[in-house]
Amino acid sequence: MANRYRTLPAAVVALAALGTGVIAPAQASVAAKAAPVSVTFPAVEDVFVSEAEPAKNFATATWLSVCGAGCGSTATGRRVALTRFTVTDVPADAENVKVTLDVVPARTTAAAVSVRPVTGAWTETATTWNTRPAIGATAVASHTGFTAGATVRLDVSSAVKGDGTYAFALTGADATTTPLMSSRETGDRGPKLTVTYTGSGGGEQTGGPLPFTLPGKARLRASARKVFAHYFTPYPLSLDNQSPANDYYARNYLKPGGESGKHAAYGGLLRDRPVGREPIEGDYAVADFKTEVKQAIAAGLDGFTVDILSVTSAHWTRVQNLVKAAEAVDPGFKIVLMPDTNGLASVDSATLAAAMAKLAASRSVHRLADDRLVVAPFKAEGRTAAWWSDWMRTMETKHGIKVALVPCFLDFNKHRDAFAPISYGFSNWGNRNPAANANLGANIDRAHGMGKIWMQPVSVQDERPNQGIFDEAGNTENLRATWNGAIDGKADWVQLTTWNDYSENTQFAPSRNAGWTYLDINAYYLTCYKLGCPKITNDAAYLTHRIQPVAAQPSYAQTKLMKPRGGGTAARDTVEVLTMLTAPGKVSVTIGGTTQGYDAPAGVSARTFRLREGTASATVTRNSTPVAKVVSPYAITATPYVQDLHYRAASSER
Repeated sequence: MANRYRTLPAAVVALAALGTGVIAPAQASVAAKAAPVSVTFPAVEDVFVSEAEPAKNFATATWLSVCGAGCGSTATGRRVALTRFTVTDVPADAENVKVTLDVVPARTTAAAVSVRPVTGAWTETATTWNTRPAIGATAVASHTGFTAGATVRLDVSSAVKGDGTYAFALTGADATTTPLMSSRETGDRGPKLTVTYTGSGGGEQTGGPLPFTLPGKARLRASARKVFAHYFTPYPLSLDNQSPANDYYARNYLKPGGESGKHAAYGGLLRDRPVGREPIEGDYAVADFKTEVKQAIAAGLDGFTVDILSVTSAHWTRVQNLVKAAEAVDPGFKIVLMPDTNGLASVDSATLAAAMAKLAASRSVHRLADDRLVVAPFKAEGRTAAWWSDWMRTMETKHGIKVALVPCFLDFNKHRDAFAPISYGFSNWGNRNPAANANLGANIDRAHGMGKIWMQPVSVQDERPNQGIFDEAGNTENLRATWNGAIDGKADWVQLTTWNDYSENTQFAPSRNAGWTYLDINAYYLTCYKLGCPKITNDAAYLTHRIQPVAAQPSYAQTKLMKPRGGGTAARDTVEVLTMLTAPGKVSVTIGGTTQGYDAPAGVSARTFRLREGTASATVTRNSTPVAKVVSPYAITATPYVQDLHYRAASSER
């Protein structure tokens, strides 16, 4: 099946006049006390200078020599070591921050060494005693007595204020020479700066709602495999900072008569919405974007791919606010720029380059290790490969930015060859039903065969009332199929499609209809993908089901009803129980007053049952003792008010 075209509803265009906003859903449960995060930064430059040899540069020396007045039995024998570090990805809201300058002596001495901030310019290869930089008069740390090979940690917390470049001088207090290992020492024992902190998302979710221990942020991010979620700016957490009972979503998107009846034909624009919050003071838009960033971090994500629909409207403001929020919360949470050729059809190359360059100034915007800016245009084939090549040239010549292009196609196989010469990697928008996701490895293999990385789409479901179409996701079958395709096919990156596109009902974000359930299930597969499948440490059960049979007719006079997408999985009426168990257990499932049972194995398994009117619940027992129970809060009816084919989800853990 060909990759699908995302249409932009008229309501999305109209939203540009509303300004920026977000709603703060419930936060993930985390451990009561966050585990500390420790990050080490090796010296990027280090050298020592000698007063006795004032014109000599010691950039090739294995040791950094430190010595005070009288060194070498001469009044002009002082030696000073210089070292520089670049600190990155320390959250702005980090707590309990401690920073140490770690050095390893090559000789045992009783000398005293102090650390002072360097306030002047210098380079490793050019600096001598005669050209040494200005050094602060006040020491920030001191230590007396060194043992050969034993690391000494000097507390320089007072001199390090978050991300940035920091240089220090190590000076001696007496005539005893203390040689320290430099960055050229082959045992990797050169100077290091170690930053330890606690903060949002920093520790493991050991006491939280998952049936396994979610690895800490640092460990997840250390994996070369990255997981991003597609952020769609038309649907922030709040559009008007009002109470969820009467905000813009409630008044205009969830009601058939909303927005002066423009969505009446299909029973309202949306079937789900972000979890609500009461009005807040101050810049609620940026505050709410910070909430979403924290939610994504808590779910183990590496960042967002942000759909850029405009470079002038409220959507553009939201993109800038999202970037700002990510940088404030945690610059290590990366924003991948995804210009949308649908929304940007009239924007010329120079204008787009200037806009992307503006965003690229943020530390939170994703770059590769070689400093290339990652740009992943949505529907890349909306412009020719030649157009993108010229645009990349403009980015480099006018803005000094090299681009790593990762085009996201609607039809990968039709356009891959034309884009291969200019692309770092490939992606496609993908499909949302199990039948269309049965052979995902083929595209991954093609991309790898062309020497490109592959960003695999992973999805839950797709339901579009305004377009009159839906995909049969098969409860969580499509979610599991797309994740298994990414894992088995060894995809380099994953894009969750989507974080919050409520008009297509593809959202993973915490929502009214699913809470955190899809993100919780996703966290398991994300961990499998990055680090290998984790051990199930406590029992959990998840229920997914629709609130009506597919063929049920709404009582509201809809004139436009959704039909299954052609060529996809056939529509079905099922309730699914997905279990993650520490050991085999017995599952009792009650749907509409009818109870059935089965034996579930240890690990992850799923079983489906016929949808019936009423309520749905499941209980897992072991040795006649209940170990997990989930009751769906969503009633099933054969006479819905509007047609609503969105799968609800509930968890025994929340």
